[in-house]
Amino acid sequence: MSTQKKKGITFRGLHRDLGYFYVGLIISFSISGIALNHRNQWSPYRYTYQEIPMQVSLPANPQDIDEKLVKQISVQYKMANQYERFRIRDKQKELEIRYEKGRAKIDLKTGKGQLNMFKKKVVLAEMTKLHQTLNKNWVWYSDIFGIAMLTIAITGMFITRGKKSFRKRGYLLAIAGIIFPLIFLFLL
Repeated sequence: MSTQKKKGITFRGLHRDLGYFYVGLIISFSISGIALNHRNQWSPYRYTYQEIPMQVSLPANPQDIDEKLVKQISVQYKMANQYERFRIRDKQKELEIRYEKGRAKIDLKTGKGQLNMFKKKVVLAEMTKLHQTLNKNWVWYSDIFGIAMLTIAITGMFITRGKKSFRKRGYLLAIAGIIFPLIFLFLL
């Protein structure tokens, strides 16, 4: 006769099952979070696959640059159907034109510039959007995920017993783990 112990919910079981359920999202948020941390060095959303040199005629006064002129430039470079918006950047030194799948940057004095054509980084772009989407259903799911992460953290404190338990040793690591990011936030 086999004897089976009937157990209720345990910290270990809850910790394990939430970890299994959210492993995909944990990995996705980790990878995309690292990518977003370095978005000033490289784009986690897209990569440049083509660079097209530009030479255009611009008025001497940057305030005379209007949407009509920018649309003419877009037609000249066969980008009219992708045009989104333009702006003058870097203290009146550069015209930036944004397209659906590209961006042009043109020096206001010389009229020289470059049109960069982009393609989306297939998996990474979708993962990074998870951090920024405001879809109501996703926001709720993310809130539930946040609660699950808190549960995983709290139950993890009570899994190990003995000399390496939270009470004997783990609390020191937990304190260090709290202090370390605070140092970055307030002192560095």
